[in-house]
Amino acid sequence: MRAQPKASHFIDGEYVEDDAGTVIESIYPATGEVIARLHAATPAIVDKAIASAKRAQVEWAAMSPMARGRVLKRAAEIMRERNRELSELETLDTGKPIQETIVADPTSGADAFEFFGGIAPTALNGSHIPLGSDWAYTKRVPLGVCVGIGAWNYPQQIACWKGAPALASGNAMVFKPSENTPLGALKIAEILIEAGLPKGVYNVIQGDRATGPLLVEHPDVAKVSLTGSVPTGRKVAAAAAGHLKHVTMELGGKSPLIVFDDADIDSAIGGAMLGNFYSTGQVCSNGTRVFVHKRIRKEFLGRLKARTEKIVIGDPMDEATQMGPLVSRAQLDKVLAYIDKGKAEGATLITGGGIPNDVSGDGCYVQPTVFADVTDGMTIAREEIFGPVMCVLDFDDEAEVIARANATEFGLSGGVFTADLARAHRVVDRLEAGTLWVNTFNLCPVEIPFGGSKQSGFGRENSAAALEHYTELKTVYIGMGPVEAPY
Repeated sequence: MRAQPKASHFIDGEYVEDDAGTVIESIYPATGEVIARLHAATPAIVDKAIASAKRAQVEWAAMSPMARGRVLKRAAEIMRERNRELSELETLDTGKPIQETIVADPTSGADAFEFFGGIAPTALNGSHIPLGSDWAYTKRVPLGVCVGIGAWNYPQQIACWKGAPALASGNAMVFKPSENTPLGALKIAEILIEAGLPKGVYNVIQGDRATGPLLVEHPDVAKVSLTGSVPTGRKVAAAAAGHLKHVTMELGGKSPLIVFDDADIDSAIGGAMLGNFYSTGQVCSNGTRVFVHKRIRKEFLGRLKARTEKIVIGDPMDEATQMGPLVSRAQLDKVLAYIDKGKAEGATLITGGGIPNDVSGDGCYVQPTVFADVTDGMTIAREEIFGPVMCVLDFDDEAEVIARANATEFGLSGGVFTADLARAHRVVDRLEAGTLWVNTFNLCPVEIPFGGSKQSGFGRENSAAALEHYTELKTVYIGMGPVEAPY
């Protein structure tokens, strides 16, 4: 086994094992090879992690924001120094090509630690409120023990996107990665300790569907942050609501990408490909409904087909590879079933649609796939596929395409390609989504808020806005004179 960690869990600054937990096999999606075996957290492990976090959080919160920020910035430096090692681990964990992980995964996690470490001394300030002779002030205080539940598409990034604002605010965190990608978060926890984080402030435990409720319903947990599917989000939100816990949800989407007839076609095709094929299509914000104006439909599809068929599929550890496998056999079966459904419901297959001929073994590979003549009622146009399957839909005018773009339960993201910036602003203002792009797609620097609306969740990751979801406002009224009472 190529990536076996010292133990399954990282609690109170050290690796911890409990063989009584269910076995979790970490499988390299490119080959089907078992690269590590871990154990899901037992109730005793969950209690141990939360108790450690509760104890350590008091010491951590007592430190100044400047001191906390210094630790986070040092962690960012270490992550950048070890980018290659962390990227290779991320590729083993997810199957994503090394040419992608080396620029998009540990680096974005390091960006989060650097950003929140940098703003901690200034962004957590309160306010002074004059009240005549009396006065009041507010302060932002940490929530306590926060639980992060990660997804398998960006495991290291998500561990940092949740950890960085939580820690900057003075909280402690217990993070549970997806059972499909259990390895990267353990290294993040190691690095934080090396950077000077007090033991117990950031803990990682493994788990499956049975573990989440143990964390969410624990009485010492103040907040839950989930990245996952809409059905999982509903369950977690309902469980947290029963205990009145703070919650943020970053869930799925079926996002629209609108290409008007005056758009730069090559740029629009590039945006559509990034919004459907990057990370083998396993990105929650992907623009999987590509609305193309009828005047440019033929040219768009022709150029898109030619560029898609040049994508290099292969060994994720080869830096020439542009697309790796899906994360698991289950995900491959799901994506292939959606492709079959698209064919059966009458969509026109432009390219792809099956397993590549030039890969062998037990890898979870699927071709980048483009469907045209997709209508709004088709299954592939309504449901999140989470694979490299692009649906191209035609449209005639602006009002029509806005109405159709909004006709979904999801509201995570959207995009517009047009040379008319007045129209661009007008359209994004009417699109019902939390994160929108104009003449680009899927860029998520840590400086900007990211999150959805409608069934795609609530709350925001990244930017100073994320700190609001890991703190609460405390108000203090100061009486400067004697108290007068009518009795």
